[in-house]
Amino acid sequence: MEDSTEVPKYFICPISLEIMKDPVTTVSGITYDRESIEHWLYKSNNMICPVTKQPLPRDSDLIPNHTLRRLIKAWCAGNAANGIEPIPSPKPPLSRFYVINLIRDLSFPNLQMKTLQKLEALALENERNRILMVEAGLGKGLISFITSCYEKRETNGLEEALSLFHLVRTPLGKSRGPLTESNEIIESLMWVFGCDRLHDNVVIKSQAAYALRVIIQKANPGMLESLKPDFFKNMLSHIGELGNTCRKGLNSLLCVLLDACPWGRNRVWMVESGAVVDLIEVEIRSPEKKTTELVLGILYHLCSCADARAQLLSHTAGIAVLTRPILKVSSMADDRALSIIWLISKYCGTNEVVEEMLRVGTVAKLCMVMQENCAPHLKENAREILMTHSDVWNDSLSLDVSTLTR
Repeated sequence: MEDSTEVPKYFICPISLEIMKDPVTTVSGITYDRESIEHWLYKSNNMICPVTKQPLPRDSDLIPNHTLRRLIKAWCAGNAANGIEPIPSPKPPLSRFYVINLIRDLSFPNLQMKTLQKLEALALENERNRILMVEAGLGKGLISFITSCYEKRETNGLEEALSLFHLVRTPLGKSRGPLTESNEIIESLMWVFGCDRLHDNVVIKSQAAYALRVIIQKANPGMLESLKPDFFKNMLSHIGELGNTCRKGLNSLLCVLLDACPWGRNRVWMVESGAVVDLIEVEIRSPEKKTTELVLGILYHLCSCADARAQLLSHTAGIAVLTRPILKVSSMADDRALSIIWLISKYCGTNEVVEEMLRVGTVAKLCMVMQENCAPHLKENAREILMTHSDVWNDSLSLDVSTLTR
């Protein structure tokens, strides 16, 4: 385009500052190029109009501005000699009816692979497609397909289905209601983890872990209450495996355990399955902010049980694992770690445990919490712990602990 060619201002997208190819008008009355406003809404997770700052829900209609598009097209054609390129014809929006038919084709063995490939290609195009696909029932369709693979012990198409599930994870997570009422999908995904034919496929197992995470997060209470002891045993064995190979898969499984914690029976089964020791080992092997927060979150729930506290103290690094993250990871980690230490101090504060806290630096960290700009409830926890055992720690420290707690 020649520098002397002046582009009409109303042809320019307010976001990209380029000539609009597919102008659409939002409920706020402002016209944008479709690609730019969809990126603003779906990729950047904004919910206001960039120009007017008015609320702009992600599910609001984007109305094609045909009149403006015809004007832009005519102007581009009239200025072709000046180097203005013609705007391409916009691709028709994806039809909900077409997606529903594709989802139905997943139930026919001779069409499954081609259907999965078509669905994946559509999902890769843009977030608008992914949202429409989820609204059309793709989540339940994929769950049915994965369950069918489990029933037949067949892995053909399984990788594609899990990859597609991962592609639409964001709209799936925002969809309303549970994705399924049956526990069979949980059994199916646990089968994926243990399937010999997929033994070395870390990507599939990571995607299966994420699928399980989404399903559990959206599950109704009855589904979470009906989890079995074997489920937790299998989960813990796979956490150990993924902890060495895939951080995202590991964190997904930790999220599943955390979501199951509010039910007392689940906590008992986790403790009986050795979860406390396994979680400590995870934190020792690969400390990382998100992993640490999840591990401490689960331990916080489990340590409401006396058996869990006993397991934690039986591990040589138990108290050290609680101490290390304090003031190093996040306020959430501080809250969980101090809460667990408070429980141990209150219910298991033997001389041996108190001496261990001194040896691994717990007491020093508690003193630092008192001096740092921490939340009041964290300071209160630290103060109470310090005062409870001040008679023991004063003998070993060169200062009076009580002076820090005033």
